[in-house]
Amino acid sequence: MKKVILAAFVLGTCTAAFAQQQLKFGPKAGVNFANLSGVDNSEMKTGFHVGAVAEIKFNEKFSIQPEVVYSAQGTKNTTTVPVLGDVKTTWNNDYINIPILAKYYIVDGFSVEAGPQVGFLVKSEAKIESGNSSIKDDTKDDFKSTDFGLGFGLAYDLPVGMFVNARYNLGLSDIRNNTSSGDAIKNNVIQVGIGYKFD
Repeated sequence: MKKVILAAFVLGTCTAAFAQQQLKFGPKAGVNFANLSGVDNSEMKTGFHVGAVAEIKFNEKFSIQPEVVYSAQGTKNTTTVPVLGDVKTTWNNDYINIPILAKYYIVDGFSVEAGPQVGFLVKSEAKIESGNSSIKDDTKDDFKSTDFGLGFGLAYDLPVGMFVNARYNLGLSDIRNNTSSGDAIKNNVIQVGIGYKFD
């Protein structure tokens, strides 16, 4: 709950600080294609994201866009274990992400966006499947509560207020709690979404 309040405060502070500029805000949602670098034999996992966006336009070309987004991330992999055979593991890591993006409009409606992102882990669960059996394990203690990354993307605003966007979120920090051995594990997420911005 504290993380939700913090996220709302950050979004509200950013919008209030630039209230004299042209302001648009609204909801957004879409699909995630997530992976964790550093996990052996990892495969892309499909998830979702949903949240709110505010755009502060300084002129026709440049704006700042803070967001608060609930994002279902993680990865999956399959390993072969003697006797058990193929064992499939799916990591479901859910974050509240707060990106703050700089947007530049190349032509009317079409923009490129980039900026930093901080994420707060709200849930982590591993689902292990072998044959007809499966178990779930709470793995939140295995991961750090905070993640840092960069977002890069493209967006197109329709005249009616709707927009579509595609973004790549590159994790910069090792999200493991135990970093004494093994490769760093970092979030990597491709997002495709739609939304609506009110004037």
